[in-house]
Amino acid sequence: MFRKFFAALIILWAPSLAAQGQREYWIDVMDQIARPVISNLAAGTLRANMPFESLSSDKGRMDVSHLEAFGRTVCGISAWLELGPDNTPEGQLRAEYIKMTRAALANATNPQSPDYLTFDGHSGTQALVDAAFLAQGLLHAPTQLWMLLDSGVKQNVVTCLKQSREIRPYESNWLLFASIVEAALLEFTGECDMQRLNYGVDKFMTGGWYKGDGVYSDGADVHLDFYNSLVIHPMLTDILKIMQKHGLAEQRALDTQIRREQRLSAQLERVISPEGTYPAVGRSITYRFGSFHALAHTAWMSSLPQNLSPAQVRCALTAVISRQLSVPGNFDADGWLTVGFAGHQLHMSEDYINTGSQYLCCAVFLPLGLPASDPFWSAPDQDWTNKKAWSGIDVGADKAL
Repeated sequence: MFRKFFAALIILWAPSLAAQGQREYWIDVMDQIARPVISNLAAGTLRANMPFESLSSDKGRMDVSHLEAFGRTVCGISAWLELGPDNTPEGQLRAEYIKMTRAALANATNPQSPDYLTFDGHSGTQALVDAAFLAQGLLHAPTQLWMLLDSGVKQNVVTCLKQSREIRPYESNWLLFASIVEAALLEFTGECDMQRLNYGVDKFMTGGWYKGDGVYSDGADVHLDFYNSLVIHPMLTDILKIMQKHGLAEQRALDTQIRREQRLSAQLERVISPEGTYPAVGRSITYRFGSFHALAHTAWMSSLPQNLSPAQVRCALTAVISRQLSVPGNFDADGWLTVGFAGHQLHMSEDYINTGSQYLCCAVFLPLGLPASDPFWSAPDQDWTNKKAWSGIDVGADKAL
């Protein structure tokens, strides 16, 4: 109860917090969002306790919603977990989460567990999406999550990831879901389905889906939404890193993709208003600040473009997080995320959106994987581009890639 009260108060204070306080604020928000998912799955009670809110009554989506919540949460918090435990309050909280997340992985992939999650295609195609987000999270925490699992749990995880091969991805960003599952299998087992690994990467890198200025089409069509950030850039970069490591992609391909993601990150930083708002444009807008996945991912990799300082990105993202969470209704009475953009707004969602989907907002927390001493967290506050520009500061011209 005290933690919920403190988190609610700190949301109001966040815009004026100094650098150290901003990291503490991010951790409190992350804990508030992630704890119901991770603690329940670790205890084997996720299916029993997680609500299902959606415009859809599809029982298949209801079945997969638990993997949605888990995969997306792990995708966002795993970089922070990889820092490992230490004697600080944050390090002790991290130790708690590492232990809980390993237990959650064991329950999620154990056929005898009441919380054995759905990774195959018997409830539809959605399981591939969230097997992919889980795979991406495991790639971000190879030491604290993967390496320290016992051999039986590792085998169960591999078996579950392979179950997603039953699902044929759509000719869209979904191709990268298949590719990143195979990238994780390659990294952790030394083997993968090369066709599923390569097909999506080839479509985006050389198949005509790159349209210029850091923007990929989502299949044949270009969509005005946040999917370049939500999925395409972070997954494509992570896949190419693994492929390059294993001699399956050239360094220049990875370098090209990182430059493209840097350009998209610059655009994302520029859509954040002086007040910490951004346009509610495109589908899946209820993923809240998860829409800034690519900007958070680029910051975590310490590869922000030269015209973006880590401090201004930190301040911009803090403003977005605090602005969206300042609206009542983002959580239900038991602490689960509601469906909404800023508050509880069910009809701003599509019918594929549900309670579990909402946890993609955790992707914004990737920079917590940088230590507190990193300039992202330690440098003095700095205004972001739109806050400078709207106060009369000459921020220079914006140039296409």
